[in-house]
Amino acid sequence: MPSVGRTNFFYLLVALLILLIAIPLADDLDLISAPLVRGLVFSGLLIIGVWSLKGGGRHFTVGMAFAIVGVALNVVSIYMPAQVLQQASILALVGFMLVAITHTMKQVAIGSDISANRLVGAVCVYLLLGVIWAMVYTIIEMVSPGSFAGFSPMDDLGWDSEWLYFSFVTMTTLGYGDILPLSATARGFAYMQAVVGQFYIAVLVAGLVGAYVSRRNKN
Repeated sequence: MPSVGRTNFFYLLVALLILLIAIPLADDLDLISAPLVRGLVFSGLLIIGVWSLKGGGRHFTVGMAFAIVGVALNVVSIYMPAQVLQQASILALVGFMLVAITHTMKQVAIGSDISANRLVGAVCVYLLLGVIWAMVYTIIEMVSPGSFAGFSPMDDLGWDSEWLYFSFVTMTTLGYGDILPLSATARGFAYMQAVVGQFYIAVLVAGLVGAYVSRRNKN
């Protein structure tokens, strides 16, 4: 397996944190066009994310392909707002994140060494899962309007902070109840996300943290 640099997962974590912080701020502050902010963050996530896959062989090549297509579609959709372009750019982002998850999980789950980089990789996978589900919920609402209740009217096509909020609230099983899935498809993805989120935390992250702490205590 190709070696992965120590800072690779830190790059990906920074990109994800920027995504999760910049979009809500753009929605609240309304300083510049929210679609433009989302476009910039979208492109930045792909570019930084591709760098995190450097040295990943086939994963890097596939991730680069998704990134190129995603950035191109994203730029076009900013100036030509059309639902099909928005859906295509979202699918490109989902494709890239699936590649990133596959690559990261191989580095996190395989091997006996426990390092801070592997722990950061485990956090990245969790955040990637939340973002992926937010993208899926967006596409469901685009294809079948009315699949969710509690969302603000969508003035522009695409994803915003409400989708990210609902996704992570669902994955952590907080269940505030302010946003609800109504259609069978939306509910199905919601409960699958809750199950995946809980098992991921319980099985993988807890195991990695426990092993890391145990190793530090022995040294």
